[in-house]
Amino acid sequence: MSEAAFASKEEVSVSETTSENTVEQPQHSVIGEGKFSARDVHVFYGDNEAIKGVDLEVESHKVTALIGPSGCGKSTFLRCLNRMNDTIDGCRVTGDILLDGDNIYDPKVDVVQLRARVGMVFQKPNPFPKSIFENVVYGPKIHGLATRQDELEHVAEVSLKRAGLWDEVSDRLDTPGTSLSGGQQQRLCIARAIAVSPEVILMDEPCSALDPIATARIEELIDELREKFSIVIVTHSMQQAARVSQKTAFFHLGELVEKGETEQIFTNPREDRTRDYITGRFG
Repeated sequence: MSEAAFASKEEVSVSETTSENTVEQPQHSVIGEGKFSARDVHVFYGDNEAIKGVDLEVESHKVTALIGPSGCGKSTFLRCLNRMNDTIDGCRVTGDILLDGDNIYDPKVDVVQLRARVGMVFQKPNPFPKSIFENVVYGPKIHGLATRQDELEHVAEVSLKRAGLWDEVSDRLDTPGTSLSGGQQQRLCIARAIAVSPEVILMDEPCSALDPIATARIEELIDELREKFSIVIVTHSMQQAARVSQKTAFFHLGELVEKGETEQIFTNPREDRTRDYITGRFG
């Protein structure tokens, strides 16, 4: 996936065309205790069931890691949390996904506003072909959160500081975002995501295209960001999950096999499949 959640050129267009996909509404509401509460979530691509009855809580101001082998459904589930699956023809979601107790699949929900509340950072850094400054303030502009130049400058500075990038780019905000290194570009994308003050940040393997030094910087940033945001991260690196998360959920063949405290999952898993994956017997 190559677009940012709230401001990608593709996402701005597709967010208005979600009616082509079928979303089955549940007959009841389940109020959970987390920032996000998923109950009996199934995802179908045509006749193929990719997610099979997932129940999961995402707690406020914690990092929840979704782990599992390729094709297990973890990224599909992640995209349910800001309805990015709406952009896929033939995708159908059933069950309850509640954000602060409200069903995000309710027909009355404004998907554009949802994606402002639930930002997303993708595998490959994808800055727009604009200046560093314009990359960061794009979201606040289109959402009407800031209009005056002084407001935009403040948003840019605060967001870049939170993303740990301000000191490196403050003297060249008018240069193209694409001129930055890979790790800097990913931090720019994080700055762009948090510029609209989301409540949750979704990260789909944000370090997979980065070198070890850039990866370490992103991991430090994730730990800092959870003080202000709830974070859900998909990662193929079990070491990364152990380093950055407080909660972990293990997916396999579309099922949520086990969930719990990260330390417990990695040191004393309850399920044999979890133990086999963590010890490298498959994956």
